[in-house]
Parts: sequence; C-alpha cells; structure tokens
Amino acid sequence: MERTLTLAPATWQALTQIATLENVPVDTVIAEAIRRDLFRRTRAKKAVRADERLVAPLRALLASDFAKAETWEDLHQRLRAKGYTLVEAGAGLALCDAQNGQRVCKASDLGNSYGRLMQRFGCTMPGHSHTYLAPRMGVSLASSR
Repeated sequence: MERTLTLAPATWQALTQIATLENVPVDTVIAEAIRRDLFRRTRAKKAVRADERLVAPLRALLASDFAKAETWEDLHQRLRAKGYTLVEAGAGLALCDAQNGQRVCKASDLGNSYGRLMQRFGCTMPGHSHTYLAPRMGVSLASSR
C-alpha cells in the first residue's frame, strides 16, 4: 500500500539538502528521522522532579556556597561542610547526602546547572566522564587545569 506524505515546501527543501549532502534518497532521511524519534519516545525517562518543599530550603541553604565557590574543589569543600556532595548524574550533576550517598536533587534544581558551573570554573568537574561537553561549553578538561 503506497502512502503519500505532504510536507511544507521549506521542509521538503531542507530534507532535499540533507539527502544531497549525505548522498542518500530523501525517503531514507525521513525514515531515519522517524526511527530516531520513535526510539527517543520509547526510551524517554519519566520526569524525576525533586519536591519543591525540599528544594527551596536547600537552594537557600546552599546559595552562598555555590555563589562564593571559585573552583570545583572549593565548591566541594563548602558543600561537604554542610553534609552534601556533588556527583555525576548523566551529563549533569546531582546533589547527594554526603553520609549515605542518597540523591537529594539535581544541581540544576538548585539553579546551578553543570554547564553554568563549567563555564564559571573554566573546566569540567574532575572525574566527570562526559568530557565531550568541554568544547561545547568552551572550557578545558579538569585534568589540564
């Protein structure tokens, strides 16, 4: 059974340019895009949202530590002094209880995304495995600083 796909002219033009660059038919570009989208939808994680009643007081408690820290080590020491630690969580960071390692929330929940911290400190967090983020953020790798 043959199907017809109607696309806006600008979309068709963009697909044609991609197909030309990749030296494949347009239907291959479309099929791959659909395959990737279906894969993404089936692999989508459920949103794990920290409880705002927990995050708001933590944000207030740790705001000055995040603001005053000048290096990754400085930040880690400040957080440890209050019983917390930052750990790698996917391509970002999570705040954990320093005693039992239990995840409390994402660093971004506190207003401090990994990207923002990398840019501020000028390098990736020591030990963070997602080193591909360094060039994207315009920073160096932690080991080279």
